[in-house]
Amino acid sequence: MSENDYAPKFAPFLGMAGVAFAMIFGCIGAAYGTAKSGIGIAGVGTFRGDLIMKSLIPVVMSGIIAVYSLVVSVLIAGNMKPPPEKHYTLFEGCMHLACGLSVGLTGLAAGYAIGVVGDAGVRAYMQQSRIFVGMVLILIFGEVLGLYGLIVALILNTRASG
Repeated sequence: MSENDYAPKFAPFLGMAGVAFAMIFGCIGAAYGTAKSGIGIAGVGTFRGDLIMKSLIPVVMSGIIAVYSLVVSVLIAGNMKPPPEKHYTLFEGCMHLACGLSVGLTGLAAGYAIGVVGDAGVRAYMQQSRIFVGMVLILIFGEVLGLYGLIVALILNTRASG
């Protein structure tokens, strides 16, 4: 078998799909977390304007989810070269697709978790200030879901380009 047998014409499509899925799903999760938490913050701000700055933690954590997706997308795109320079194998395409899905879908789940917890947490914080530490801990556990996806995506990316 020749090297071209392992590099079908559609293999780069899988890598590009990995880039797209990482950004699409990761940013949907980040946007949902930001929007849902923002609704809670707006509700808190009408009653207790002094709590707004501390209540922004869920929004910041949601934004980090999008950064995870961006990092993986840039790494995948950096490994892709036009056909004359490099034969992009089916294995690399599948690995890059797995990278994108890994970080994207975990980012979607993490963004959803952060949004729900952030909304309820900042509303509860308005009522009882002692809930703040518990809210932050729960938000961290939600964020870690996205971090796990990033770690798996980075491992898969090194396997694809190694």
